[in-house]
Amino acid sequence: MPNTKSAERRMRNSQRKNLQNSRVKSKLRRLEKEFRAAVSAGKNDEATKLLPGVHSAFDKAVKVGAIKRPTANRKKSRLAVSVKPAAK
Repeated sequence: MPNTKSAERRMRNSQRKNLQNSRVKSKLRRLEKEFRAAVSAGKNDEATKLLPGVHSAFDKAVKVGAIKRPTANRKKSRLAVSVKPAAK
């Protein structure tokens, strides 16, 4: 338990931020899973429609600080490459 009032505030803030970050990360995992399912099922049209939304979600997650910029860029790149061979 925190010993000072400022430590109590920090604990409350960190709990709130942890909850928000976990919500964002959960949404990212869900969107990525839906996208990969569409790609693996061979639904190229659906996958290409989902891709901008997934990219946007990763950018918003970076904006709020839930994930780091290089992680988002790496994941966005790998998702884009995964749909490219299926489109040929």
